[in-house]
Amino acid sequence: MAGKKGMKKYPEGIRERVVSRIRAGESQKAMSREYGISRWAIQCWLKERIIPKQRGRKTVKTLAEYKYENQRLKMENELLRDFLQSVERK
Repeated sequence: MAGKKGMKKYPEGIRERVVSRIRAGESQKAMSREYGISRWAIQCWLKERIIPKQRGRKTVKTLAEYKYENQRLKMENELLRDFLQSVERK
């Protein structure tokens, strides 16, 4: 099977086995030789497992969250308005 740009695509089982053995203490170089996989590919697999890439939009706020934020901002505005009025009187 070919992936992007003609690179080999390895089955998920092999990926998980290699990553788990490296985390257990074996070297990337040894795994690369044993399975015939480039060290660059193994490093990419390790990065995927540690910090999965998240792309796309930010999470959408619910209507309740918007209402709460709106109420909080209104209260803040009232406090600031009252403070400014009290400072001007003095």
